Amino acid sequence: MSALAQRIVEDHAAVEPEITDGFHLVIDALKLNDINTIYGVPGIPITDLGRLAQAAGMRVISFRHEQHAGNAAAIAGFLTQKPGICLTVSAPGFLNGLTALANATTNCFPMILISGSSEREIVDLQQGDYEEMDQLAIAKPLCKAAFRVLHAADIGIAVARAIRAAVSGRPGGVYLDLPAKLFSQTMDAEAGAKSLVKVIDPAPAQLPAPDAIKRALDVLRQAKRPLIVLGKGAAYAQADDAIRDLVERSGIPYVPMSMAKGLLPDTHAQSAGAARSLVLKEADVVLLVGARLNWLLSHGKGKTWGAPGSKKFIQIDIEPREMDSNVEIVAPVVGDIASCVAALLDGMGQGWAAPPAAWTDAIAAKRDENLAKMAGKLRKNAAPMDFHGALGALKTIIQQRPDAILVNEGANTLDLARGIIDMHKPRKRLDVGTWGIMGIGMGYAIAAAVETGHPVLAVEGDSAFGFSGMEVETICRYNLPICIVVFNNNGIYRGTDIDPTGRDPATTVFVADSRYDRMMEAFGGVGVHATTPDELSQAVNAAMDSGRPTLINAVIDPAAGTESGNIGSLNPQSTVRKKPA
Repeated sequence: MSALAQRIVEDHAAVEPEITDGFHLVIDALKLNDINTIYGVPGIPITDLGRLAQAAGMRVISFRHEQHAGNAAAIAGFLTQKPGICLTVSAPGFLNGLTALANATTNCFPMILISGSSEREIVDLQQGDYEEMDQLAIAKPLCKAAFRVLHAADIGIAVARAIRAAVSGRPGGVYLDLPAKLFSQTMDAEAGAKSLVKVIDPAPAQLPAPDAIKRALDVLRQAKRPLIVLGKGAAYAQADDAIRDLVERSGIPYVPMSMAKGLLPDTHAQSAGAARSLVLKEADVVLLVGARLNWLLSHGKGKTWGAPGSKKFIQIDIEPREMDSNVEIVAPVVGDIASCVAALLDGMGQGWAAPPAAWTDAIAAKRDENLAKMAGKLRKNAAPMDFHGALGALKTIIQQRPDAILVNEGANTLDLARGIIDMHKPRKRLDVGTWGIMGIGMGYAIAAAVETGHPVLAVEGDSAFGFSGMEVETICRYNLPICIVVFNNNGIYRGTDIDPTGRDPATTVFVADSRYDRMMEAFGGVGVHATTPDELSQAVNAAMDSGRPTLINAVIDPAAGTESGNIGSLNPQSTVRKKPA
């Protein structure tokens, strides 16, 4: 090429406008809002979105199943207060992710599910497109907000709206529908950059009314047996110092819900967790901080709470419609938790009177009695292990490693661990939450490791592990510092049921003596078979020290479990017994 021709080509290139496309605009919109991690499963039509996001410096964690990627995004939102991003393919992949989105909304975790979809003109006429489904209509009832983007120029505003909807007010899940043709749409790069939106103050403080604060303090002052209940909303708020100050300055005993454990150490002198039944029944005034009176608190009524009308409730929540949802709330305090707690502290002043000693002494006595009863069970070093002996070993490890994150799911494995394993720092316990569902374990563990960099201990029932166990390959692929302990008692609840006909295994029974540890070995991780609490303790400590992906098959007595754990009352059982045909 002559020098003249070369110059003509260069001059033409210099004046030719730079273009961008839908792929890059989605990535740029997320990065502009400090979102730098995506959890998902690649496939049509979003494969290149993941590749390009990785090339742009984003972290893209690719899972084996969309539901677990969605669970990872949900708990990332809880840990960071920024919406976790889950990226899925259309139709079945979207539906898999939708389960996690609905769970995130129920638990008030900010999350955005981004799914590719079929073209609108074919979907609306039901002409049979590849993975055809009206995803927007399906998603709407299960999340806070749902948006579809048809033009590349609207991507920036759509991402901004999704972020604001996910984190403002009561956080939750948002669905963003991106049809396949959107990704390849092009536009002028400069105009594309101007179309992006940096979200300003997406979750503004919502200050409580002064009258509401005065009313709440007046009710609290009159209490003879006050109690504070801390919910996972209090943990999400990251107002840790203020919440501790409220508890300690008031002198009021507190009970943490499971994911609020560690806001104050479970060993704190005012912790009433080990006397939960006593304080819920006998308290006369209950201050709820980021906790809802749903099934996890027996709806605020019934025998759990003592005689009808025996107590008054004060509730702090950002959602006004939460008030009076089950029982009368005599002092509703509507606002964000940080602002509400700060206002209560200001109103308390310096002369606040501690609760009567008769109340706090009774709680301390009951707590000490219950802990003493439990202590012997936790020291048991039997083979096969029971739940108490195994959890006693893990309790010591968490005490020695307070920065480690505990992920926990199962029936007996969950119920007993919640009461046995003390937490010492906030947002270190992640579990099944409001719905009480199984299958969150590996997604939560992966996101916890990615978002915090801290070691993760995932304590799983063998049934719960089965929902997401294939993600051990994901853990090994990304070389994450996760130690999984599978409490293996050969079945759901226990491994001793039988089929009365003798034809099949019982519906609750798994393959006896399964070796889950060998699954981890298959993918290059460390597998350990532990039969005693001492072996379990040694294996977990070695895993946490090494930071290598590890799975410990903890052999539990098949007869050790109880039906449905602590919520057996929710499991209807037939009273009609018939002989097999």
